[in-house]
Amino acid sequence: MEIFTTDYVAFFTIVALGIILGSVRIKGLSLDASAIIFVAMAFGHYGVSLPPIFQQVGLIFFMFSVGIQAGPGFFGAFSTTGIKLLKLSGIIIASALITTISIIYFFNVDSAMATGIFTGAITSASGLAAAAEIGDPHLIAIGFGLAYPFGIISIILFVRLSASFLRIDIQKEELKHREDVLMHHPEPEQRNFVVENPNVIGKTLSELNIRGVTHTNIFKILRDKTAITPTGNTTLERNDIIRASGTSKDLNTLSYFIGPATDIEIPESQKYIVRRFLISNRKNVEKTIADSHFLQNLNATVTAIRRAGVDLIPDAGTYLRLGDKVTISAPVENIPELSKMLGDSRAELDHLDFLPIAVGVLLGVFLGQLRFPIRPDVEFSLGLTGGVLIVALLLSKIGKTGPVVWSISHTTNQFLRKLGLLFFMAYIGTEAGKTLGTTVAEYGFSMIWMGALISLVPMISAVFFGSRILKINYLSVLGVLSGSMTSSPALSAVESVSKTSAPQEAYTTVYPISLVLIIILSQILVAL
Repeated sequence: MEIFTTDYVAFFTIVALGIILGSVRIKGLSLDASAIIFVAMAFGHYGVSLPPIFQQVGLIFFMFSVGIQAGPGFFGAFSTTGIKLLKLSGIIIASALITTISIIYFFNVDSAMATGIFTGAITSASGLAAAAEIGDPHLIAIGFGLAYPFGIISIILFVRLSASFLRIDIQKEELKHREDVLMHHPEPEQRNFVVENPNVIGKTLSELNIRGVTHTNIFKILRDKTAITPTGNTTLERNDIIRASGTSKDLNTLSYFIGPATDIEIPESQKYIVRRFLISNRKNVEKTIADSHFLQNLNATVTAIRRAGVDLIPDAGTYLRLGDKVTISAPVENIPELSKMLGDSRAELDHLDFLPIAVGVLLGVFLGQLRFPIRPDVEFSLGLTGGVLIVALLLSKIGKTGPVVWSISHTTNQFLRKLGLLFFMAYIGTEAGKTLGTTVAEYGFSMIWMGALISLVPMISAVFFGSRILKINYLSVLGVLSGSMTSSPALSAVESVSKTSAPQEAYTTVYPISLVLIIILSQILVAL
């Protein structure tokens, strides 16, 4: 193993072999990036080691990317519709935690080893990273490595097969989901109306505040056989034909406000065009539509926004976010300037500006070093993991400070996370490999059945409490289970069960909170 005495040779060899191993699929199942830790343990067993800076850099990149991704969802998850899903997620994680604590006390298992088994059983690399900072990384990594394979396989098989052996009618669950979606989020419609109400004639759209009062969006007006795109200064005249978008209920409200609906069509104007743009210009994000004065100057009307796969009905107070796909009606001659102001470039969206990352990491490191007194003789600090994570969460929520945009594109975020994971797992795996033989000799393979128990209890809890007690749609239960165990492979497996978006919606609701909660609990658990 002399060739591997050079750090970078050892690191890239471990990474290359780990990626190759992780890409091997057996009946659709693979270890993915987590395979690196197994290769690293084998190298560590034969004396290969890496410098500690690998772990620290890996933790910084990994935790910062987690916080930036989870930030908006973390602070927005406590909505009325999400509370029930969050309750189930809390039950799932609590059941895994209680099972782990029981194993520690009844079987006298070292807390570091049990924490590794806990993070492996619920397939949480984030929990592994957080625990390894304050606990024995050798035992934690070994516990993770032995529990992870069963954890990843069991949850994938569960979400694929559970409906069959529990005799759950998937088509019936899909129908219930569609009814629930339409009840809480009615699909937007478009209708034409005749302006007849004398109380609105002669007043501008800004004066009437139609968007604020009716929650609809007027985006086209037919006047004297000419179609125009309205602005806030457009005055309504008698017998104008307006076209508006909104929910059925809101459009009915608009009818009382403006005048009756009509079948008269508004012809397409050669002077105006309706087009979808991708917001990639960082100078013009994190502003409301009302504050984006270039839209008014270019006589552009935002008629729809698609964000993270969800269609939104915009109003003056809606914020424009990086990566939004906005549908805009505007004069043909203003389209090039509008495209320039919004960016409309995938390459620009994926451009990596490292300054916000460096500043955010520095703030996180400083926060993590602060010590808070709990008692006269006891102090508490967030540490590297907690400091970077909390700062990233806050910066992601803030979005923009002056010219600095804290959010980064999904592609860049995934690259940063994977890079951090490579550094972290390569280091912690080689360290764990040094004591692999003695640890397995001491604990035997009892860790495997302990990990299996910690994996299975949350799954049983999810079905019982989710379906029986909380009365959650079973497809959403599968999404909550995948999100609570932070398992994207499990979410992918759900696609073979149902084509509805119920699992994905539940996953994205609970994932940010679950991610942060597991990180915190892993650190508490290892300190027991």
